[in-house]
Amino acid sequence: MRTMTKKNALVVGVTGISGSNVADLLVAEGWTVHGLARRPPQDRPGIHPVTADLLDPASVAKAVTGLDIGHVFFCTWARQETEDENCRVNGAMLQNLLDAVTKTSSIEHVALVTGLKHYLGPFESYGKVKPDTPFREDQARLPYQNFYYDQEDILFAAAARSNFAWSVHRPHTLIGWALGNAMNMGVTLAVYAAICKETGRDFLFPGTPQQHEAVTDVTDARILARQLLWASTTPSAYNQAFNIVNGDVFRWRRLWGTIAAYLGVSVAPYPGHPTPLAEQMAGEDATWDRIVEKHGLRPYRLKTLASWWHTDADLGRELETFTDMTKSREFGFMDLQVTERSFTELFDRLRAEKIIPPRED
Repeated sequence: MRTMTKKNALVVGVTGISGSNVADLLVAEGWTVHGLARRPPQDRPGIHPVTADLLDPASVAKAVTGLDIGHVFFCTWARQETEDENCRVNGAMLQNLLDAVTKTSSIEHVALVTGLKHYLGPFESYGKVKPDTPFREDQARLPYQNFYYDQEDILFAAAARSNFAWSVHRPHTLIGWALGNAMNMGVTLAVYAAICKETGRDFLFPGTPQQHEAVTDVTDARILARQLLWASTTPSAYNQAFNIVNGDVFRWRRLWGTIAAYLGVSVAPYPGHPTPLAEQMAGEDATWDRIVEKHGLRPYRLKTLASWWHTDADLGRELETFTDMTKSREFGFMDLQVTERSFTELFDRLRAEKIIPPRED
């Protein structure tokens, strides 16, 4: 059984919600951390910026030359118009990265973050096959093109060729600190509540009856980061795929009211049908600008903070969606995160960082 010898990491997608959180955790644990992105942050404590375009093999090769990397955390993707394009682009991004780092470093472990579309299918085939819940890692792949599957196969082939260990991590909806991220329900709901308060409207659950009533779960970006670190440093967990969610379950019909109360808005009665945020929030850019000026917030654009389309996709499902964590428990990962606090602690930080208005007591 191989053992870990290096605490030097390359976090790919360091500006995203999963990459940002694992980078911060690694820094706190004393690792040397290189953060790769097209526009990596230049002032993040403990993170060495690495600039590269993952679709340009020469750019990636140049960026990693001279870095003594032991661990790779691949935490990024690029949304395309079709799944065929998703497979081509996202597969190339991972392939280019692995080709480059295995030529310049002796890689010990690569962690790949994917998600529950492994079980549900990509957007254009979403929910056509309704898998059993809770989702388990040994469920067969769906009979549809899926860039998650392509990325796994690229990872497995590179690991066999270059003799490194791997892990695959499948979170549900991510909740956590990150700005400008394409998939951030927590920030999106906080901004939605601020606009509701400013315009005098009630906080209306935008999703389907199925999501309003069904049991579900989410993934705090911090527990994902802890599982990524654990899987990368625990030889008995090498070469495995793991689900990762908070470990509790909830129904939106209850949690929606809890979120509304914490954000200081009134809950509208659920109308029994979807009212997508993309439609509710159309044309509200000027409202957000007014909120920013009124409360002296940091001048982020509405489109930078809120990902209406992704929250609509999550809350617009018409099937039950929750995840089994037994495999992680059996392999020794016992962490638990209370979902209500995933939201409230994020809202507290958003207020402290002047991203959303202060709480009115």
